Amino acid sequence: QLRAQNQVLKKGVVDEQANSASLKEQLKMKDQSLRKLQQEMDSLTFRNQQLAKRVELLQDELALSETRGKKSKKSGESSSQLSQEQKSVFNEDLQKKIEENERLHILFFEADEQHKRLEAELRSRLDVLETDAAQHQAVVDTLTRKYTDTIEKLQNDKAKLEIKSQTLEREAKDCRLRTEECQQQLKNLQAALGSRLEESLCIINEKVPFNDTRSNRYNALNVPVHNRRHQLKLRDLAGQALAFVQDLVTALLNFHTYTEQRVQIFPVDSATDTISPLNQKFSQYLHENASYVRPLEEGMLHLFESITEDTVTVLETAVKLKTFAEHLSSYLCFLRKILPYQLKSLEEECESSLCTAALRARNMELHGDMKKLTAVFEKLHVYISLLALPSTKPEGLLRTNYSFVFTNIATSLHGFHDLLKDISKHYSQKATLEQEVPTATQKLLTTNDCILSSVVALTNGVGKIASFFSNNLDYFTTSLSYGPKGGTEFISPLSAECMLQYKKKAAAYVKSLKKPCSDSVPYEEALANRRVLLSSTESREGLAQQVQQSLEKIARLEQEKEHWMLEAQLAKIKLEKENQKLKHSLSGHLGESVQERSVLLNAADQKEETIEKSQREPVKTTILLNIYIFFLLYQAPDNESREDLIKNHYMARIAELTSHLQLADSKSVHFHAECRALAKRLALAEKSKESLTEELKLASQNITRLQDELMTTKRSYEDQLSMMSDHLCSMNETLTKQREEIDTLKMTSK
Repeated sequence: QLRAQNQVLKKGVVDEQANSASLKEQLKMKDQSLRKLQQEMDSLTFRNQQLAKRVELLQDELALSETRGKKSKKSGESSSQLSQEQKSVFNEDLQKKIEENERLHILFFEADEQHKRLEAELRSRLDVLETDAAQHQAVVDTLTRKYTDTIEKLQNDKAKLEIKSQTLEREAKDCRLRTEECQQQLKNLQAALGSRLEESLCIINEKVPFNDTRSNRYNALNVPVHNRRHQLKLRDLAGQALAFVQDLVTALLNFHTYTEQRVQIFPVDSATDTISPLNQKFSQYLHENASYVRPLEEGMLHLFESITEDTVTVLETAVKLKTFAEHLSSYLCFLRKILPYQLKSLEEECESSLCTAALRARNMELHGDMKKLTAVFEKLHVYISLLALPSTKPEGLLRTNYSFVFTNIATSLHGFHDLLKDISKHYSQKATLEQEVPTATQKLLTTNDCILSSVVALTNGVGKIASFFSNNLDYFTTSLSYGPKGGTEFISPLSAECMLQYKKKAAAYVKSLKKPCSDSVPYEEALANRRVLLSSTESREGLAQQVQQSLEKIARLEQEKEHWMLEAQLAKIKLEKENQKLKHSLSGHLGESVQERSVLLNAADQKEETIEKSQREPVKTTILLNIYIFFLLYQAPDNESREDLIKNHYMARIAELTSHLQLADSKSVHFHAECRALAKRLALAEKSKESLTEELKLASQNITRLQDELMTTKRSYEDQLSMMSDHLCSMNETLTKQREEIDTLKMTSK
């Protein structure tokens, strides 16, 4: 606002300066004119005085001459004649002086009137200038008060900003300290992660014997990432294309059928007379159109059915596109077969006696349009056959040329649409001309209307297909050419087929592994747990101690594992010896009991194997369990007690393992949550650091900018006040001068 008011004041000062300069120039002009008039008045008064004196002298001389004439009446004729001549000269001179005096009086009167008008104008100008000066003085007073208020406000803002800058500096210092701490933590985390990365890389290098992503041939067999949204969109687009192709097939069937009906009617009606052999052959071929047009819809339907949610749809896997291209090729052969008959039929219509010149011209236009129609289908067949090559012969079309083929298909479809527009236009003109033919039957007119409606439907269908393909051109070029991760393409159709089989097997395996999800945690409880996890702030030393304890525990467990494996081997050897002794010593009854015990042992072994698979326990537990169960079976008196003992043992063991598993899971969750909390805190600290640094920079820039603006506004206000005061002084001086000049003019006029 201050800048805008400053600009307005600058403009007002400039305007006042321009007005004062113009007024000064006008005053100079008026002063010069007044001086000229004053000089003329002075010269006129001087001349008038001279003339008055001269008149007085002449009157005195005249009186003297009259007195002398009375005294000397008796003077001579010569003297009388001389006096008469002198009188005539004096009279002429007096007449001239009188005329000159009248002229001077007129000039004096005009100058007086002009002086009065000028005086009135100057008085009005003086009043206006006085009012303007009063208004400007009021504006200057209000602006000075306003600027003083703004200066005070800016000074207060400056003080507030200084206080704020000091607080920001203190906060910046705190942020620096916190950032240093975060950087130190980040360095520690980076070092820990680097060591873990090296360890994982060593494990990968040691444990992964073969990397199939390095070879394109092997990488092509890998299943790419499944994109369900991509598959659903492709299926939706294929469904839209199927609907468009169905409309196109219907329009083509109607067009060929009605063309066959027209050939039977015009130029010769088959009901009354025999048509020419050419039209008979043409009608016979047109009657077979359904066997060539219907497969297009079937091929598109098969292509649509091949695109499912579970497959990977790319050009290398779109095998059904080849069948659609083959059906299009058969339809193109049909068009090539009927094209010469169609052209000859049009020429035969032109040669008939009923054909006028305008109708002949329309027939020739349709003659050229039919050739172009076959050429357009040939072009589309070429491009669609190229798109079908990656699924059969991948070396026939490179991936870099996919976008070129798609763009050419789009341009061909638009050209096809424009050609059908021309055909529709020419057919409509031909139908209107044939209506004027006197021998045209109602059957011919209805057939023409049907052909025209089928051509319009064909035009609309192709227009929809062209717009649909153009709108999704970018999606086709980007989505129909992706391959496995790390690879550039599917090498061959065989590898693509193998990939699809692997994908089906992987999907079946994942489906078999699927289990029903457990009940989720309530939302309020999850929020409370999240707050607890985020608010947990254990020190680095405590975490290091926990890691050290876990490492010691792992080492101790490894030692126990080795010890128990040795014990298990020894127990197994003892068990074999005891079995041999039992086989030799026990009787038949004992043999039956041994058989029962062996059956129970086998069942126990199977249960232990399932437990081992599900919980992935080490081999030591199974061996110890076998030994323990054998001794229990040997000591138990009957079957029920043995089963109870086995059941109790397994239940106790399962409870112990579940407690250990829950403890390990809780510890891992706790460690993971702590790490996530620390990472989040670090990220938040980094973000707050960046935001605070940016705010500090902006605050310092704002402080410097406000200081500069304050200085500039002060200087500009001071300059404006000084300029306005100078301007007012100059205006007062000019007003005083004008008043003095008006007073002098009044005096001179008086």
